[in-house]
Amino acid sequence: MSKLPRYVQVIKMSDGRKEYRFNPPQSLVNAGIVKREMYGNSLVQVKRIAKQSNALIDMYREEQANITRITKHSKVSDLVKIYYESNDFIMLRDSTKIDYRYFLTVLCNSMGNKKFTDITSRVAKSAYEEWVKRGISFANHIATCASRVFNYSIDMEYTVHNPFTHIKRKSSPQRKVVWKHDDVIKFLDEAYSDYSTRNIGLIIQMAYEWCQRLGDMRNLKWTDIDFDNKMLVLEQSKRGAEVFLPISDELLEMLLDQHEDFGFQQYVAPHVLPTDGVFNPYAMQRLSKNGRAVMRKAGLSDELRLMDLRRTGVTQMVDSGVPLTNIMSVTGHANVASVQPYLKNTYISANNALTQRNVSVKSNSVSNIKSDT
Repeated sequence: MSKLPRYVQVIKMSDGRKEYRFNPPQSLVNAGIVKREMYGNSLVQVKRIAKQSNALIDMYREEQANITRITKHSKVSDLVKIYYESNDFIMLRDSTKIDYRYFLTVLCNSMGNKKFTDITSRVAKSAYEEWVKRGISFANHIATCASRVFNYSIDMEYTVHNPFTHIKRKSSPQRKVVWKHDDVIKFLDEAYSDYSTRNIGLIIQMAYEWCQRLGDMRNLKWTDIDFDNKMLVLEQSKRGAEVFLPISDELLEMLLDQHEDFGFQQYVAPHVLPTDGVFNPYAMQRLSKNGRAVMRKAGLSDELRLMDLRRTGVTQMVDSGVPLTNIMSVTGHANVASVQPYLKNTYISANNALTQRNVSVKSNSVSNIKSDT
């Protein structure tokens, strides 16, 4: 059998027939250069069509390479630069682009001047261990972004190896810290007292009141707010779950005031300072850094993290006796098992359980005595 064209695969059908499928890298499909499609069972036709598709791929790669000429002597920073020009990066959400630029800047500071061909798995692992010293989540984000760049480079045939593929990512210990309601109030009072942090305050207030992730709140758009029905309609970014949450009178008033100041652009609580005239969402690292400064000014414990707010809200619902199924309608989780990491043994929940049991036991005992008499 003659050699198959590049990216053509043989698919064995259930009835024994052979079909041919054109299966190019996902980045080329995302860029709209070619499509994944079945070519039928004619090898002659397959070769003809695949030749046309591969010609388009080669033209695209040549154009991309001309943006930043990639050779075996090119540096990691050159790969990052050409990645920024790719559709793989351009198609990301605006807020995700901001995060990627931040983490890829850290990558370039670490190894940007090294030839990308010199980045072995050992070099990548060593860099990862250094990043871990600044935080496990921080290191994992950099490794993810770096891996994305090298995967794109493989798709473009600049390299055949992704040195970040085999890094064993570390897991952060499961946090159980929760905020006190008074701590949230102190944070909001401090954040709203300064124009430069007012939108951070709103992000935190929404995350706490709705028990949602900070990422979804910093990316929240005005189109997600239904003012007429006083409701948030949110498609969560992590799992794609859609939640419908009520807007309290207090928060509604805050959002209406916010709309007067920032309703001319798409984001509910963007960074208060525009970049080149454009208001962008807070990068996660910037939100954490500025939020930490607000916490220090408010005199809050260093043990607290902004990411703990979602867990805090869920814990409060559990302690209040809210059924898990109702909690899931708020958090967007698909099953009860997914909510378990947010649950913890607390005095309040234990006290509620024992109190309900004791009331039930005593009630049954009284009923039995009356029936005996």
